[in-house]
Amino acid sequence: MAHRFLMKEIALQAGLGLATVDRVLNGREHVREHTRQRVQHAIKELEKQQFQLATSGRKLVVDVVVEAPSRFSDELREALESELPGLHPAVFRPRFLLQDTMTTAEVVDALQGIGRRGSHGVFLKARDVPEVADAVAGLQQRGIPVVTIFTDIPQSARMAYAGLDNRMAGATAAYLIGQWLARREGDVLITMSDERFRGEEEREISFRDELQRRYPKLTLVDASGGHGLDAQTEERVKRAVGSKRKIVAVYSMGGGNGAILRALKSIGQTPRCFIGHDLDRDNVELLRDGKLSAVLHHDLRQDMRTACHHIMHFHKLLPASAVGPSSSVMVVTPVNVPQFVEQRFRRR
Repeated sequence: MAHRFLMKEIALQAGLGLATVDRVLNGREHVREHTRQRVQHAIKELEKQQFQLATSGRKLVVDVVVEAPSRFSDELREALESELPGLHPAVFRPRFLLQDTMTTAEVVDALQGIGRRGSHGVFLKARDVPEVADAVAGLQQRGIPVVTIFTDIPQSARMAYAGLDNRMAGATAAYLIGQWLARREGDVLITMSDERFRGEEEREISFRDELQRRYPKLTLVDASGGHGLDAQTEERVKRAVGSKRKIVAVYSMGGGNGAILRALKSIGQTPRCFIGHDLDRDNVELLRDGKLSAVLHHDLRQDMRTACHHIMHFHKLLPASAVGPSSSVMVVTPVNVPQFVEQRFRRR
C-alpha cells in the first residue's frame, strides 16, 4: 500500500496500534477487511491534512462523530477543514466518523472506542438518549471534552454546544409561513428526521407554539421519522398527507426536500410556501428553481470554529473570552444566496 507518511502518523489517524498498521501496510495475512479500510481511510485523510502536518504548534487530535445524511455531513466536513489553517496556536487533526444513520449502540461503541484509544476532544452530533449521555460521561471521566454540534444533549456531561439556536429557527419559520400565505388557514406539513435529535425537536416545539399563537387556523400534518433520507421521507409524506389534506405550506426540519416535493406532486399537491434548512447542494438547486421559498441557514464555519475554540480553551490554548459565539439564523431566499455558496454549487 503506497504512502509517504510515518507509520506513527497513520496509526494516530486510524486510531490503531503500530503493529496493526504495519501488518496492513505490508500486506500480511489475518487482518480484517474493516481494519484495512481504516488504514486506507487514514492515509487519504493525511493526504488532505498535509498542510496541517507541516505546521508547527500544539497538535490536537479530535474525533468527529456525526449521524446525518451525506449532503449535510459533507458541508460540515468542508466547514471544519476550511477553518483548520486559522486555529493557531493549535494544529487540529480531525478523525471523521460520518454516517447517514447510526443505531444508539453504534454511537456508544464509537464513543467508547475513542475513550480507549484517546483523543483531545470529540465533536458529536447524535440523538439525545440516555445511553449516549452515559457514553459522553465516560469520555468526560477520561478527561476527553465533548462538544455537541448542531443538536444538543443538554443533560449530558458535554463541555459545550456549538450550533444554531434551534428554538429561534423554529419560531422564524412559523413567522415566515404566516407572512407568506395570503389566507392563513389550511394544513402545514412538518417533517423531522428523528424527534430524538434535540435540535429538530426544539425547532418543532418552537414552530408549533409560534404558529398556534400567531396563526391558530393553520393546522399541522406531521410526516416525521424519515431520517432525512429520500425514500423513507417520500413514503412518510405520502402516508401522512393522503387524499384528504390540502397542504398550503411545508416546514422541513430534517432535509430530504426533493423527496418531499416529489411525494406532494405525486398526490397533486403544490404548497404555496416551503421553508427548509441548510444551504447544501440540493437546497441551493431547489432555491434556484423556485421550489423552496426560503432556507434557514447558519454559518457552519463559524460553528465549527467555535467548537474548536472550546477544545482549545479546555487545553489552555485560548482564554474563555476568546471563544466565539455560535451562529445566528439567516433567512436565504432565491435572490440572496451568498456568493461563496453560489460559486461552490455552480450548475453542472
